[in-house]
Amino acid sequence: MPTYDERDSLPRTLDALRRHAPEADVLVVDDGSPDGTGELAERIAAEEEAELGRRRIQVMHRTGKQGLGTAYVAGFRWALERGYPAVVEMDADGSHRAEDLPRLLERLDRPDAPALVIGSRWVRGGRVVNWPLHRQVLSRGANVYAWLAMGLPVRDATAGFRVYRQDVLGRLALDEVASHGYCFQIDMAWRVIRAGGSVAEVPITFVERAEGRSKMSRNIVVEALVRVTVWGAQERWRQLRSLVRP
Repeated sequence: MPTYDERDSLPRTLDALRRHAPEADVLVVDDGSPDGTGELAERIAAEEEAELGRRRIQVMHRTGKQGLGTAYVAGFRWALERGYPAVVEMDADGSHRAEDLPRLLERLDRPDAPALVIGSRWVRGGRVVNWPLHRQVLSRGANVYAWLAMGLPVRDATAGFRVYRQDVLGRLALDEVASHGYCFQIDMAWRVIRAGGSVAEVPITFVERAEGRSKMSRNIVVEALVRVTVWGAQERWRQLRSLVRP
């Protein structure tokens, strides 16, 4: 769970996770939040440890705002080093509901377990609440473009609520991941598919954050557009070469 200035929303998110997914350990990856989010996370973790007798919440403190993508990768590495069988990523701002997490984990436990389970807004049964129209258009447009440019067979490739199977995540070249925001999610889904993994989408309800400000920026949108265009061109060129290769 990456955080940057999420002091107001983090306690509610952690409390909801404890109620709906008590078996899940939590790693808060804080990028030196000026509002003291990291220190608050430490206090909540210590109070819960005193109550439960075990440390369910861990906090990784990073120096300064280093970017969402690097925060996710740092969290992935931490989880892989400790042998967790499944690695979840979700936002701290309440937009990803903890009550939806058990269904994502259940999908990973089926006999046909996919490599990646995505909590999807844009499949049947998925919905968004209080999200501005321009953000809905941007999200849908980004996913359609990823499908057209790259042939990415995912309805919500930009979603940040997802579960990776440990054995597949451990095979990915995380050192090569340098993307952020929307682009990071597309990048990781594409890497899973290129590695031979399958992707399943489970409908969720996405709720617009009640506190704080969105981290979405023009730079994130531009990065996604440029990188997806390049990846799409590379994929089409690879397909063309495979057709003409003797």
